[in-house]
Amino acid sequence: MARVLTTNLRFGWTTGTCATAAITASYTALMTGKFPKSVNIETPSGKTASLDVTETSLEENVAISGIIKDAGDDPDVTHGALILGEVSFGRAGQGVRFLQGKGVGTITKAGLPIEVGEPAINPVPRQMMTDAIASLANNLGGSQDVDITIHVRDGEQIALKTWNPRLGITGGISILGTSGVVRPFSCAAWIASIHRGIDVARANGIGHALGATGNQSEALAKSRYDFDDIACLDMGDFVGGLLKYLRKNPIPKITLAGGFAKFTKLAQGAIDLHSARSQVDFKLLADWGDSCGMDHEAILKANSALEVLQSASEEQKQALCQIISQRAHEKVKGLLRDTDIEVEILLVSRDGTFLSDYKG
Repeated sequence: MARVLTTNLRFGWTTGTCATAAITASYTALMTGKFPKSVNIETPSGKTASLDVTETSLEENVAISGIIKDAGDDPDVTHGALILGEVSFGRAGQGVRFLQGKGVGTITKAGLPIEVGEPAINPVPRQMMTDAIASLANNLGGSQDVDITIHVRDGEQIALKTWNPRLGITGGISILGTSGVVRPFSCAAWIASIHRGIDVARANGIGHALGATGNQSEALAKSRYDFDDIACLDMGDFVGGLLKYLRKNPIPKITLAGGFAKFTKLAQGAIDLHSARSQVDFKLLADWGDSCGMDHEAILKANSALEVLQSASEEQKQALCQIISQRAHEKVKGLLRDTDIEVEILLVSRDGTFLSDYKG
């Protein structure tokens, strides 16, 4: 039985999907002399994006094409932004190289998944574009040695409405996406879908359910347990919405899986884990780090929770993650009050491995 959704909100496409579509059109024009009117991009989630190409330019060894970002029914600040993909052939043997474009931010602080000085194009979009170039080169008989530059019109102004300035990403927005798809972000609708998912799981006798913050956390938890699809609840950032409903509509066991930063916020008492509505308390994190032998002041000055994790030795990392898992478990049990539900916390890393687990 499929998971029940109660809304007709439209999905949209990430900036990473739009950038991949733009460079696909540009590479095609370099090889054929003509831009396609639209391109189809297979996203990591398995959905196919069919995107119209606009604002094209073709000169010797340089092609540029644009894709207008459609975030569906999500109130995304990048909705309607023009994502421009510039492609030119580079030096033999260099592979795909990403250059800085106007309106795309630059990484200036450690603690993010991209190196300092690099354009703010996250790993999954980079891989999507690299894979697209490999496929196009094979089909059209071209080279995979290319320079890719992504531009975003008015990206500098759009970025002021995001967390980029606080994260040390300057000069524009980030090219993001892990699934390639933007889920419509209606809090009430999403929480309603969580509730319906719980109803379906209970009706089908599910004794062990999963609430994960994202696709990677869900996939890793599924590698440990043989969860039915209807046991996987689309929790996202709404851990409070999940637990409050479970309190009145219990399932015997719930596993919550999420990344270090989000579950640090959960351990600190946040029940909405979205970055716009809760932030890591670095003072409290530094206090926890003290007991693991970590540098208190360095944690206070960290740019992100990821930087804290990366700065820890293996022994310190294990100890800190165990503290966070235990504190998160305590917060979850507190929200569930006296409801008889077994709770497991799975803390996962960005590279798809388990950091810690705690069952109480």
